[in-house]
Amino acid sequence: MPKTLKRILIIVLALGAVALAAFWYMKRETKKLSPEGTYVFFDGTQELIKVTYCRPLKRGREIFGALVPYGKVWRTGANEATTIETAADLLIGGKRVKKGKYTLWSMPGAQQWEVYINSKMYPWGVDFDGNAQREPAADVAVITVPVQPLPEPVEMFTIHGPEDGTALWLDWDRTRIALTLGTAE
Repeated sequence: MPKTLKRILIIVLALGAVALAAFWYMKRETKKLSPEGTYVFFDGTQELIKVTYCRPLKRGREIFGALVPYGKVWRTGANEATTIETAADLLIGGKRVKKGKYTLWSMPGAQQWEVYINSKMYPWGVDFDGNAQREPAADVAVITVPVQPLPEPVEMFTIHGPEDGTALWLDWDRTRIALTLGTAE
């Protein structure tokens, strides 16, 4: 192999290694500000639903209508797109969702939200311009839910639910969104 070709190959490999290291460093640093979280509901015998997401903090900011604008699709968390896995066919917000792994997106509004369950996996939640990467054609369910005000602000975005597993709650600041859960028969 000629010396020039070897040098070019070494330079390309070195640049690739630097880019990969920079990506992993950036990913690690962003997780410090919005750590990963997981919500799992067991129906008594199996893990029925698992949500994996990153949890941004309020830190004194106005959240909905400001940091997270109304009328614009949000990745429903921070960093990577939020994922939701179901071990069985479920009714989520009254819509049938087949067993599988999905991404969870939302469009906040002052009075109601649209929540999207999307069949495509995305490497990150937003593009370089900060726009959600969701492709509407891959939506398997679109659910409209009312905003429920919370009496006290929630500092860290939290996805959880009641012990009986009948809902999936998305809480942040003074806002709760409740998606009903049930088995699809």
